[in-house]
Amino acid sequence: MTNPYRSQPDHCFWSRAVVAAPPGQLDPMVGSPFRITPDMKVATLGSCFAQNIARHLQRSGLNYFVPETAPDGLSSDEAAARNYGVFSARYGNVYTVRQALQLFDRAFGALQPKEDVWARGEVFVDPFRPLIEPEGFASPQHVRDAATTHLAYVRRVFSEADVLVFTLGLTEGWRSREDGVVFATAPGVAGGVFDPERHERVNFTAREVSDDLQAFCDRIAGINRDARILLTVSPVPLIATHRAEQHILSATTYSKAVLRVAAEEIAQANPHVSYFPSFEIITSAHSRGSYFEADLRSVREVGIAHVMRVFSRHFLINEDAPAGSVPPPCATVPTEADVVCDEEVIERALRASGFSS
Repeated sequence: MTNPYRSQPDHCFWSRAVVAAPPGQLDPMVGSPFRITPDMKVATLGSCFAQNIARHLQRSGLNYFVPETAPDGLSSDEAAARNYGVFSARYGNVYTVRQALQLFDRAFGALQPKEDVWARGEVFVDPFRPLIEPEGFASPQHVRDAATTHLAYVRRVFSEADVLVFTLGLTEGWRSREDGVVFATAPGVAGGVFDPERHERVNFTAREVSDDLQAFCDRIAGINRDARILLTVSPVPLIATHRAEQHILSATTYSKAVLRVAAEEIAQANPHVSYFPSFEIITSAHSRGSYFEADLRSVREVGIAHVMRVFSRHFLINEDAPAGSVPPPCATVPTEADVVCDEEVIERALRASGFSS
């Protein structure tokens, strides 16, 4: 019999494609699904790791699309603290696919959450982006007015972007028992009060995530038929799990496995959707753990640089083009500041209450 593996290329073999790859040179992509030209509007959405791609896009001189820009007179530090330019709009971190789906539905008037304002001491916050105003809002109406303005920009992001980079982060979340909406954080962490009669934890299944992701991609295609969607999975582990019956390592493994399966299923089923393996580059045995900081969560700059080299090789028309050759439309995108990670509010809230993790 003829060995069916005899004709397979090198990238199909672990010894040739992974073991033999020089340090920092592992490239898990086979071919380039499309190229990003300087005239394309590129938008970002998702977990905190997506911010690294946003920064790279700006440095590469591409058209990073940020319609929701900071007001005049706001310093770059103040703008970043208020989430201007961190993503294409001020939605904060969108960790679960269900959050992205409901963001679309809210932006286009198909969903009006029953619980749309949380109190935080004497101020008020938006349950779907509770950290975008560090000092909070003065009244519930201010929260609702700001949300209305914000969602108009979200419509532009989804309607006008030529490429939408969506980084999948988590499967765990907290949702309302009343209408099923998923909040950005657990009630009581960054605002609001947890009420077991009104709120519940959720850990989405592989089928639910795949169905949600397909629905999200269908909605984008329905209002922006030529848009390309580039899916990635964040390599950053969960900071905490709400599942007391499961170890954080197992909870993280489940979450990332589900997201990776969903990304693969949807990319295979939709010609306008592609997958980029940032997760594999950072977590691969090839890196021998060298791409994580001492906390084993934060990704080191050397790892991010590796991810962006592969991204440039496969998606940018001319990766050697000088930065700034095409002026970015928003000057407030942070280039060196720390990544803004809403999930870290969990531990900050615990420390503030005297709990030592």
